[in-house]
Amino acid sequence: MARTRVRTTSLLPLLALSTALALVAGCGGDSDSDAAGDDKASNPAKAGGQRPVVVVTTTWEGAFAKAAGAEDIKVIVPQSVHHAPDYDPKPSDLAAVAKADFVLYAPFEPYAAKIREAAGSKAKLVEVNLDNDPEKAGAEVARLAAMFGTDEAARKWKAGFDTEYARLNGELKAAWPGGQSPAVVNQVFTGWSAKLAGATSVGTYGPEAVTPAQLAELSAKKPALVLDNAHMSTGTVLPGSGARQVKIVNYPGNDLDLLTVYRNAAAELKKAMQP
Repeated sequence: MARTRVRTTSLLPLLALSTALALVAGCGGDSDSDAAGDDKASNPAKAGGQRPVVVVTTTWEGAFAKAAGAEDIKVIVPQSVHHAPDYDPKPSDLAAVAKADFVLYAPFEPYAAKIREAAGSKAKLVEVNLDNDPEKAGAEVARLAAMFGTDEAARKWKAGFDTEYARLNGELKAAWPGGQSPAVVNQVFTGWSAKLAGATSVGTYGPEAVTPAQLAELSAKKPALVLDNAHMSTGTVLPGSGARQVKIVNYPGNDLDLLTVYRNAAAELKKAMQP
């Protein structure tokens, strides 16, 4: 298999995105867009037996694309920057999109269609459901692979993912304090990490900051852990409750390794569960 090439540049600031976009910079969304036209006749890369050229808005979409079997992946938004409106335009963005077979974006990134339009690209615009829940992530990887014509690569990835996920889940359950599933409060977009730990979610919050009423309600449930979203943190969530706050990162790094997200979360959770 060819070595994955990952390149990052800046994102076109096409329109001043709303504050709502900033609020959901760490979330995912449901999608079944572009269901039509996935056959070989509508996909030149697939018809020719070649791996597609894929442009993605962030490393999260990039990791899904890589897991699905894509090898030529260009990331527009660097992993280190969480809010797309912070970028300045670069001509290389348009040039990359113009050469792409697919442009992957999330539903909370409404600028993707404008990027393609500005570049005059014929690329297939694909909305991705960014959710690290293992079932949802696996389904999305399989869906992308069907578009890319890389089903076998995706199946191999999924087999390795299932094995590693089971290992991490087992290690975290073995680390439960007193052998009991810990009670946790999780941000609305970190529920997957509670599932990874086998933890018991007793409440959720966000994406907005916790209100005084929510603070009282969630603290009364006496959670051991608060699973915060590193990409949209509002600071200490339950001050004075005694709960340990764990920073959960949703986005992969520049290597586009989705499994690293789970390993890093497992390491943070295991540390937080120690006496």
